[in-house]
This record gives sequence, C-alpha cells and structure tokens, in this order.
Amino acid sequence: MSAPHERPTLAPALYAYAKGLSDSDPDGPPPRGGHPLPGTAWPARRGGAGLRHREARAAVTDSLLPLLGTPDPAGAAAEAERALATTGVVHAQTVFAATAAAIEPPDEPAVRVLARSFARRLVRTGTTVPGVSAGLGLLSRLGEAEDVPYLCVLGLLDGLVRPVDAALAPLDRTAAALVWLIHRTRGEELRDLVGALAAGDRAAVPDRLLRLPTDARGAGPEVSRRAAEAVGLAGLLRADPDRPGLLARAVRLLARMTSSRDHHAEILRYGDAVDLYETVAAHAHRLPRDVDHRARLLTLALDLHSGASHLLPWPPGRREALHRTLLDTAVRPGETPVDPDGRRRADWIRRTARQLRAAPRDPLPFRIEVAVADPGDPDVVETRFLADGRPLVPELFGPGPGGPPEWLLDDGTLRAGPEPREVRLAEAYRTEGCCGALYVTVRREGPHVVWDGWRRPGAPPGPTAPPAAYRFDADAYDAEIARAEQDLSWTWPARRTARLISAGLRERPELLTRWGLRRGWISTDFHTPDTTVVTFDGPPLAADGTPDTEQHARRFLWRLPDDGRPSEDQAAAALRRLAEEDPRGYPEAGR
Repeated sequence: MSAPHERPTLAPALYAYAKGLSDSDPDGPPPRGGHPLPGTAWPARRGGAGLRHREARAAVTDSLLPLLGTPDPAGAAAEAERALATTGVVHAQTVFAATAAAIEPPDEPAVRVLARSFARRLVRTGTTVPGVSAGLGLLSRLGEAEDVPYLCVLGLLDGLVRPVDAALAPLDRTAAALVWLIHRTRGEELRDLVGALAAGDRAAVPDRLLRLPTDARGAGPEVSRRAAEAVGLAGLLRADPDRPGLLARAVRLLARMTSSRDHHAEILRYGDAVDLYETVAAHAHRLPRDVDHRARLLTLALDLHSGASHLLPWPPGRREALHRTLLDTAVRPGETPVDPDGRRRADWIRRTARQLRAAPRDPLPFRIEVAVADPGDPDVVETRFLADGRPLVPELFGPGPGGPPEWLLDDGTLRAGPEPREVRLAEAYRTEGCCGALYVTVRREGPHVVWDGWRRPGAPPGPTAPPAAYRFDADAYDAEIARAEQDLSWTWPARRTARLISAGLRERPELLTRWGLRRGWISTDFHTPDTTVVTFDGPPLAADGTPDTEQHARRFLWRLPDDGRPSEDQAAAALRRLAEEDPRGYPEAGR
C-alpha cells in the first residue's frame, strides 16, 4: 500500500494526514526534518506568482475578512480555502503573516468565539497549505490551550513549521521549541535530545543535553535558545544545580544566546532568561576556575552591561547585582593556561574586566564602548552606544550588532559637523542587502547634538520603535566622541597594530597612492586574531614588475602575524616598507 504522500489524487485534511503518519509509528523518533506534505496540499491555481508581497497579503486579507465571524464555521472554512485558491498565493508564511497582522480579532465576545471556531476548522480540517496557514494566523491571536495538541501534530509537516511555531509559541513555548528542533536536527546529538523529549523521557533529557556540541557551529544562538526552552533549562538547573556538567552547559547555552550572529537577539526572545541568569549567578562560584568557564561568565557580565541582556525585564537593582557577581567570579584567579588559545582568552579576560570596572557606575546621557567577544567563541568587534545607560542597537535593531570601530570611530564618522550626516550604526549579520541596517542622522543644533531621522531599510521592525530624536549636550557629546576615538583599552596587539597602520595611511596617503593603490579594510583576521590584515586595491603587476593598467583592479591582502614586538614598532616597520616597496610584490601579499 502506498504512503499517504504518494497518493496525490486524495485531498486529506493536513491535520488528519499528519496524525495518521504519527500514529503509524507511535514509538519511533520524530522524522528528521518533518514529514513531506501531500501533493494535494497546494491549490491547483497558482496565479499569484507575479504579485508583490504587499499585494499578496492584501489579496489574502480581502478573501478572509468577509468570512470572519460568520455563524457557520465549517462552511466558512471551505469557502475560505476556495477563495484563497483564487488568489494564487500559496506561500505559507505570506498567508500566515497577512492573517496574523492584518485581521484584528473581534472585540465582541460572541463574534470572537465564531472567529476562533472558524480558525480551528481551517487548522483541523483544511486540506491546503494556504487554508491551514490562514487558520494558524488567526490562532496566533485567538488560540487557547486546547489548540496545542493539534498544532504540535501539524508541526510535524515540512512546510508548515514556521507558521505553526509562531502560533504555538504564545501558548506553549516548550512545545514550540520541540517542533522547531524536529526540523533542525542536523547532528545525532541533537536528534537524540529531540527523541527523548518527544518520547517524554524526562529522565534521559539532562544527559542528552550534556552531549550537545559546544562549538558555535553546532550550537548557534537560536538552537541554544530552543534547546533551553525545550528542556526547561531554568527549572532543570534550579531543581538540580549539583548535577555534574549541567551548570557549565547552562552557562554555555546562555552565553551563546547573547551572540549577535543571528537574525534576532535570541536572549531577548528567551522567556526564562532572567530566571536562568539568576540561577547561574547563584551557583557560578561552583564552576572550575579554568579559563573556559571564566570567559563564559565574563561574556554574560559584558552582555548585562552593554548588550541585549541589559534590556531584559529586570527587577530594580537585580541586573547590576548579577553583573557584579558574574564579573567578580570571572576575574578570581584561576589556572594559568599554557597553550596559545588559552593565553589569548586569559588576556581577553584581563582586558575586558578592566574595561567593565572602569565604566561609569551611574548611567551617562551618551556613552560609546567597544565590545570584543571571547576569542574562544569568535564574533565581530562591535561599537556599542548607550543612551542613559541603555544599549541603543539591540533596542532599536534586532538582526545584527553595532558596526566596527574602524568604520564608526577611526574616520570621525560620528563627529557632529555643521551639516547633517547620515551614519550606519549597525548592519545585519548577513549584510544589509540581505536583512537590513540601522541608520541615524547626526546633526548639530545650537548647544545640542541631535540624532534623528532613523531608518531601518530592509530590516524587520525592531524590538522598540525609534524615538523621534535623541538630544545630547554638544560639549559632552564632543568630549565622549574624542575619548572613544582615542581609547585603545579594548585592543590586543595585532588589532592595535592595524589601527596604527590605518592611522599612518590616513596621515600619509601617498604611501599607497604612489604605487597606484587605494587603501582598503585594515583590521585583524576573524579566525586568527593575532594576524593584522592590510587590504589595498589596484591593478596587478605585469611580468616586468610594473602595474598592468590594462587589467581590472584587484584586492590584495597583506597578512602580518604578530611577532611579539610592541605594536608601535610593528606598525612603523610596515609603514616604512610601504614607503620603499610596491606591496603587490611582497611574497606574503595575496588575493
């Protein structure tokens, strides 16, 4: 007998189809990546392919609004599927988003009950992806506890996981996390954890959690959040803080959630973040004093100070108290690492702890800080902006961190001049072209510097709408910009060398222009941070050693590993060499 998804002539309700597949192997693990949708899940008419996104959403809402609140939910659901088919809009997320955002739940209780019944009929008896997605969109606003089992079953279907997750999360975050993880089980360790959770084997969950990979690739920010939600990590740790390895794993997952290398600030989406922070801080002194645990704790302290964790719903004084506890625990003397990676992390701990201790205790109207991530968990170096102590970028923009100091501080970009200047403060971690950026206009207005004209092109709405304007005292603002531009306390030797070379080339641009070259990005290598990288653009050299101006310009990379000398000496030597030789001929310069 053929499997249900191989019988395209039938049109089963998608819920019944998913339930049948689940019941056919009740003791088996959830399917890796979910079950395939039946061929009948897509309406026959697909004429909406040419519609713009806004037009598609309007077509969906126009089809559903007349049916909302009708006294015959079953008939209305059948009519809704027919109406949606005529729009040609088949993408699940488009239909879900249009329904969830544009159709307000009725205020009148009786009509609200009918609307909920209509949504449930679509979810439980709908035969097409658009019909079920419309029901899910309504249930994201109208759902109740009794809807959870139906949503969990539908979440087994590939193609519906995003709308199911969005409808399920407000009702049961633990169940939503498990549905999401079913579709993201790349490694066997995560698959084993998902299997234990799906089987209800709570006794096996802690051990399976401890087997998850700890590297950034295996446990990204969202995977870390979903795993913590699925296992109920805050409660698990609170109930058994002495279980070997559990506290360290909680610290690791919490630290990963603070990373900016994802589409959202995942720590702000984790409902138990405050609870887990409290429990981790209460038991942090029990962790071994090795550099790995100390670096993770300092990562948490840094994020509480100037990162997204600052914005969690803290009771008065608790954030500051936890910050002090984690910082004090992280800097307590521990073992001295002998390997290069360990020494690099130990140096980061000393440097970052000094920064945090030197920060003003009372919030300033405007403050700039440069945050460097733990070298054991590489991330971008970001510029953070604090207004009255609150970090602006995670509050106004979710998909990425503040820009690097080389962009925002080295060239005087943030200085307030006589003419307004638009500045890009942050970019999505996958670039602006993909996922957006945050812009502000900086202008001087009498005794004030004003930040206004906020723009977030290509980005989803931020956690908080931008204010009309921030107004800072001009003298205090200028002093803070000057302090931040001159501050090197966050740098390490190779990065300091890069900044000194960059400053030298700004003062003496002829060192490159004499060779027909343009200065490019000058910083440190992401994966080998003890190597300075100088980039420059220009035509390649011909066989006789002269520039081949017939060729297109290329980008060249000159790598300078830290040789242990003072950064000032290494930068001076690099600038002298640029004055004497065409860098395209350096043996260590490549493309």
